[in-house]
Amino acid sequence: MSPMTVLLMPESAYGPTNNCIGIGRVLRQRGHHVVFVAEVSWRGKLAALGFDEVLVDLAPSAGDPETQDAGQFWKEFIRDTAQEFRRPTVEQLETFMAPTWQALIDGARFCEPQLREIIADVKPDLVVQDNVVCFPALMTSGVPFVRIVSCNPLEIRGPDVPPPYSGLGSDDHIAWMEFRSEYERTHRPVWEPFNAWVQEQGAPPLPDLEFIHTSDLLNLYVYPEMIDYIDRRQMDATWHRLDSSVRETDDTFELPVEMRDRHRGSALIYLSLGSLGSADVDLMRRLIDVLGRTPHRYIVSKGPRHGEYELASNMWGAELVPQTRVIPLVDLVITHGGNNTVTETFHFGKPMLVLPLFWDQHDNAQRVHEAGFGVRLDTYTFTDAQMGEALDRLLRDRPLRIRLDEIGKTIRSRNGVAAAALHIEAAVASNVSRPYAR
Repeated sequence: MSPMTVLLMPESAYGPTNNCIGIGRVLRQRGHHVVFVAEVSWRGKLAALGFDEVLVDLAPSAGDPETQDAGQFWKEFIRDTAQEFRRPTVEQLETFMAPTWQALIDGARFCEPQLREIIADVKPDLVVQDNVVCFPALMTSGVPFVRIVSCNPLEIRGPDVPPPYSGLGSDDHIAWMEFRSEYERTHRPVWEPFNAWVQEQGAPPLPDLEFIHTSDLLNLYVYPEMIDYIDRRQMDATWHRLDSSVRETDDTFELPVEMRDRHRGSALIYLSLGSLGSADVDLMRRLIDVLGRTPHRYIVSKGPRHGEYELASNMWGAELVPQTRVIPLVDLVITHGGNNTVTETFHFGKPMLVLPLFWDQHDNAQRVHEAGFGVRLDTYTFTDAQMGEALDRLLRDRPLRIRLDEIGKTIRSRNGVAAAALHIEAAVASNVSRPYAR
């Protein structure tokens, strides 16, 4: 098709941004001009990958963006509210989830004038958003709009699937009702004024108690087929699943010398709680203490507060590690359950132990656990014995490892980032777009 200008706007976090980088690279390889709209703390990081980069502020400037880490706004927000992660998910609705939605809404309101100017300047042929709240400017310019869901697919709601953010089992219907009732109580006061503001900007009304529209043109979501809710929810023809969306990376990784020697009973394990979860230093210290007394070796993604704790002698780590280079080398992944890490772990066919903290992580942890592809533990109350038993069970389960290896081969053959780019091209070429989403 003729070259087009694609405007990509991911949420200011590594998962959505890496997802969009992978898709953007394929679009660029296919001759399209790709422009990223990024929160200001990402300055230079997308341009270094060869993309045009346009920056927006989500809040009044609070310092020199040149000195801020990528996604600094959310790292600080999570740090200041981390104590809420110890609560059950139904209690987090009032103390963490509603304030998080409000912070997201405040960001959307603040950058609305900036986005209008950016769209007028860039003049894109297509807008692609990987976010969880509506930015009206992306929908009111008459430019076709594509939505990506890179959190787990419970954000695409239905009566026969658990409510998102709950971490509830697939058949726990009574608890579903209680959670939905509390969600209604805690979130309607946040949603109603936002819905009114969205319409004031010229966009359509939001679906009831949802903070973003779906597209009439194309919607993509990232989740492996084998744990998707295919048999429980009907989705219209605009929706397409990507089993994974793993970007190619120029980063290299060589296993450190101290991690290469394999002693009897010693596995190689990757530990990552994500850039936000690893900011909980007390939790990281607890994990290091418990895992440091096991016979295994660990590669640790230490995160933004890496200087505030030390690793055990059976560990090697860094602030950031090239995750897609590390996972293929290990026997097991210990993760917070963020959708990016979960789908990458399936992409490379590895079992996982999941320690969820917030948002969709509880849902991913429950789904992985109930589908038999890993073990979910309570992040703050697990015992040393429970951790040891979970590690032993997953590392000794040869049939699971063989099954996951085959699953990984299938997922990799489907090439999610290339599939996403082709879906985007086909949707635009079909000429069925309408300027507004529903």
